[in-house]
Amino acid sequence: MKAILKALYTVLLDTMRVKSIQFTITMSFIFITVTVMLVVSLVLYNKFSRTAEENAFLNTQQIIEQVQFNLENYIKGMSDTFEVADAKIAKSRGIPSDKLLEQLDTIASTREDIVSIDLFTAEGELVTGIHTTEMRKNTRLTEQSWFKSALDNPNHLTFSLPHIQNLFRDPYKWVVSMSKGVTIERNGKWVDAVLLVDVNFKALDDVFRTVSLGKKGYVYIIDDSAGNIVYHPQQQLIYIGLKYENVEQALKFSYGKYMDVSDGESRLNVVRTVNNIGWKIVGVSYLDEMITTRKEISAFMIWLLVIVLVFILLISAFMSARISQPIKRLKKSMEMVEKGDFDTYIHVRGADEVEQLSRRFNLMVSRVRELMDQSIHEQEVQRKNELEVLQSQINPHFLYNTLNSVVRMVGSGKNEEVITTITSLSKFFRISLSRGKNIITVQEEIEHIRNYLIIQKMRYKDKFDYEISVEEEALPYKTLKLILQPIVENALYHGIEYLADTGSIHISVRIVGEKILFEIRDNGVGIPEDKLKSILSGQVKSEKGSGVGLRNVHERIKLYFGSSYGVTVESELEEGTTVNLWIPLVLEDE
Repeated sequence: MKAILKALYTVLLDTMRVKSIQFTITMSFIFITVTVMLVVSLVLYNKFSRTAEENAFLNTQQIIEQVQFNLENYIKGMSDTFEVADAKIAKSRGIPSDKLLEQLDTIASTREDIVSIDLFTAEGELVTGIHTTEMRKNTRLTEQSWFKSALDNPNHLTFSLPHIQNLFRDPYKWVVSMSKGVTIERNGKWVDAVLLVDVNFKALDDVFRTVSLGKKGYVYIIDDSAGNIVYHPQQQLIYIGLKYENVEQALKFSYGKYMDVSDGESRLNVVRTVNNIGWKIVGVSYLDEMITTRKEISAFMIWLLVIVLVFILLISAFMSARISQPIKRLKKSMEMVEKGDFDTYIHVRGADEVEQLSRRFNLMVSRVRELMDQSIHEQEVQRKNELEVLQSQINPHFLYNTLNSVVRMVGSGKNEEVITTITSLSKFFRISLSRGKNIITVQEEIEHIRNYLIIQKMRYKDKFDYEISVEEEALPYKTLKLILQPIVENALYHGIEYLADTGSIHISVRIVGEKILFEIRDNGVGIPEDKLKSILSGQVKSEKGSGVGLRNVHERIKLYFGSSYGVTVESELEEGTTVNLWIPLVLEDE
């Protein structure tokens, strides 16, 4: 051991003789860092030990509260859909009717998780509904809990426990039933009836499977009446009983926490009650994970401090003033730069490393000046582009024409087209605003352009057709907002509008290697070759449309994602135009 220390001491002395400032600066940094770590660690260790468990409790509570918020939003959405169906039935006369059936079908199409919407008499006879197969016989409909609850509590929306939907022939789906007793006019008489909406339970399952409470923690749901399990990640517990969960204890709380022991392990249970439905969300966290984490960090801190203290003892003799003066001169120059003086030029003499550092400092300051100028220019371009995008989002001409079309459709009695147009316009502006975000998902961008095309289709009638095809794998990736609308708008106003025949627009999205390709193809009049060469350079300006053209989209893509991405255009006169937009595969917001 003595021989090793002596050899190390010799190496350190030799390093100092050749004026290795890299070594002295590094060791000084380690000395200061470890000293601070030693003092701060001793002060904070006790504090950390006391608060680690409290922080874990708080984290679990926040996660469960977020789950509660998401579940309440989902249930509210289901309830709103149910109320829409209820309102349509209340306004209908002479049930069943084709118009009511069509309205119920439209409501069902607005949510992918709706399995069926059906209306039964108080005797269990199917009046009308939206379902995929015919109804089974001997279903004992009038004996089912949701049916009895609806008749016993008319005009009150009831949620059932998850169950297998057995009213209709195949497929068997795991559903939650919403039911309500209503009054309908049938054969000129008012009779009692039950409205049933079955919702696919998989949507609720998806809400909870992403919740993480450590490696072993989980979330389950019970109802507050009998303590029945509504959801559990181990689904078999719904059938084999509740012996693995302390449900009786959970039922005592509407909002609280308690500890229990299962299989010899201590668990923290956090309970929250879902408003207006009577379900309780219980989050389960295992304390041994919290304690294990605390022990690992404590052991790591102790070993780290021991090692650092050994280094401090070895290098403390070598700290001297020989490195202070060059560093001070560099420090003064850096302070001038910090104050905004980027014309500073220094030449520090001393160790080789100091001279190299001074030269690189001068290069760095020069480069910073260039980057600042470039950054100012890019920010100006970005602000200009974002302003133009915002102006396009609230284009009064487009809004005026759309509302004008709605007025004409109302005058013509085309109520369904009015509903479709206004719904699409609402979704169009909702996605356009996106709470101020510039980055949205490919799915949202496709939904935005789909609503835009629906509106234009209503306005132009049979002037054009469109088709949208998207690879399912591309939907969750991120993209810039509003990169498709300017391209499609150009296709409509500059290509298809001048056609004598019906135009067509085809939009496809697919993953190509490590990129996403948006392809917009039309059969319009095409672009002349000379105009095509200058279109991306910004020399051709749009006279109609949103005012945000190919050049704007191209610059925005390059600005956000780099020069490897952007827009390419291919066109032939009388054949049409194809615009390709290339962006990278990104799953998180930039």
